Amino acid sequence: MQLTVLDPRKPEQDFPPLNKALREPDGLLAMGGCLSKIRLLNAYRHGIFPWYNPGEPILWWSPDPRLVLFPDKLIVSRSLRKTLRKNFFSVTFDQAFSEVITACAKPRKESAGTWITEDMAQAYNLLHQTGFAHSVEAWLDGELVGGLYGVALGRVFFGESMFHTRTDASKVVFASLVERLKAWDYQLIDCQVYTTHLASFGAVSCNRNYFVKLLDQYCDTPANKSAWRPQ
Repeated sequence: MQLTVLDPRKPEQDFPPLNKALREPDGLLAMGGCLSKIRLLNAYRHGIFPWYNPGEPILWWSPDPRLVLFPDKLIVSRSLRKTLRKNFFSVTFDQAFSEVITACAKPRKESAGTWITEDMAQAYNLLHQTGFAHSVEAWLDGELVGGLYGVALGRVFFGESMFHTRTDASKVVFASLVERLKAWDYQLIDCQVYTTHLASFGAVSCNRNYFVKLLDQYCDTPANKSAWRPQ
């Protein structure tokens, strides 16, 4: 099957139907296009996200199944609860978005490269400036030691990436985010693809058709945007 090539001059161009996504590699739907605000928000609204390596064209994905977390189903381990009670880290929201995405872009031990290109970082910083992308940060003695970022549409949060430089920092950030989203009446967190780490928090796999129905139900339901104002 030949992939649809998106026109970078037409950010409003529709994506192909999700049932056109490849099975191998799982979920690859289209290539090309751009990372404009219009294109990215349209992608997330329809269950699609960009992921590609430096030097590659933009690749758009919608895997099946999809990993999701319902905020009220969050599982916090006993050891993590102890860490949270100690307030070892200071947790903030939307206070260091650029720093978080820069830290997420750094190569990991298991990989020498990064999928967060300079173009990706610029695109998500713009989404942040316009109120759609958000970050959560963990601080220790004034140093940023963990964080995550993602996109919020309606009552759905689409997680993108996280990092940590201190043990448990990213776990504290994720648990803090989910608890805050629950308080703000968010209904769904998109975790994209299965990892044992996210499954340990209660994330579950669902088929793509059901995921899209959830997006239709919750993405267009207004959320309290003032909730994301820095604390």
